[in-house]
Amino acid sequence: MNQLVERFIKYVKYPTTSDESSNTCPSTENQIAFGKMLAEECKSIGLKDISIDENGYVMAVLPANCEEDVPVIGFIAHMDTSPDMSGENVNPRIIENYNGKDIVLNEEKNIVLSPNAFPNLTKCIGDTLITTDGTTLLGADDKAGIAEILTAMEYLIHHPEIKHGKICIAFTPDEEIGRGADLFDVKKFGADFAYTIDGGLLGELEYENFNAAQAKITIHGQNVHPGTAKNKMKNAVLIGIQLAQLFPEKEIPAYTEGYEGFYHLNNFNGNVEKVEMVYIIRDFDMENFNKRKDFVKEAIEKMNAIYGDGTIQLELRDQYYNMKEKLEDKMYIVERAFNAMKAVGVEPHIKPIRGGTDGARLSFMGLPCPNIFTGGDNYHGRYEYISVNSMKKAVEVIVKIAQI
Repeated sequence: MNQLVERFIKYVKYPTTSDESSNTCPSTENQIAFGKMLAEECKSIGLKDISIDENGYVMAVLPANCEEDVPVIGFIAHMDTSPDMSGENVNPRIIENYNGKDIVLNEEKNIVLSPNAFPNLTKCIGDTLITTDGTTLLGADDKAGIAEILTAMEYLIHHPEIKHGKICIAFTPDEEIGRGADLFDVKKFGADFAYTIDGGLLGELEYENFNAAQAKITIHGQNVHPGTAKNKMKNAVLIGIQLAQLFPEKEIPAYTEGYEGFYHLNNFNGNVEKVEMVYIIRDFDMENFNKRKDFVKEAIEKMNAIYGDGTIQLELRDQYYNMKEKLEDKMYIVERAFNAMKAVGVEPHIKPIRGGTDGARLSFMGLPCPNIFTGGDNYHGRYEYISVNSMKKAVEVIVKIAQI
């Protein structure tokens, strides 16, 4: 467990925030630096066929130690952290034997991680937790997954009595900005199926995710002096507000859960002359997903009918689809993870991902890829934390999945 923690602490101190405004892959140079370090670590623990390509994808192989004809299994995690909050100068804190009470992350700034606000903390009483210092995210999403995969591979190398087939591992860039699978070479990776180690709390096992689209909306206003603006001014800010009010009030993240879809106004920037809005559209059901996209188009058509053609421009693109479509006839892959959890004393909790992973895209690229827990919670923000006990269980699950 000490080695697992040391690995994780080392990783989170590498700043690897991805950048959606960048056109390169990876979107930030720090991810390349982190990838090179991981490639060296793969070499040091004894993995083979190690590579890092020009786009930052790290791959390695643990050769089979058996003669049986068994599937080639993959494990995947991503190297970048979310741009939603700073990943620079991460200063993790270790809380041993958590007592279930408030954790003061930053006394000076009065930042407190409280079970009153985050009740999942009560599931971690008695565990060792790793938290932030309240000024950055932690980066357990998904450096915990990387640490768990490499720790599991090292364990298998040191315990040859555990028989396994060929194991492929990969660490990807830019998952947090939806590009993690863009340049993933499935053929080179060589696995029959894989698991992303990119989930949350202990026991999470996921093979369903949102269908996802992004709507970039540009509103062109007309600015004149407010003293002489009558019948002339067209205020892009007010038009944007009016457009937002057309969307269903309760179909937003704050009011939805489970299999319920939503529209999420993620960005709203601009002035009288020009406004840019970004919506993300999410739904598990493909028919409803398409209806949601049609709603956005129709709403903009209504507004353009009022304010003139071309006032509002829409750039609508699909981001990823529900991997259930590719896994429902291959449920033996999910069952393997389910049985592995049971075998190591973890109660599986099958739930839909209210988001996406590299696995969603990879499943449509020919690599079926459900998602497994890392042990963390509150990703992408200052209240992120992870249970070391759950991380250890994730390692055990990986080892058990690999074992014949």
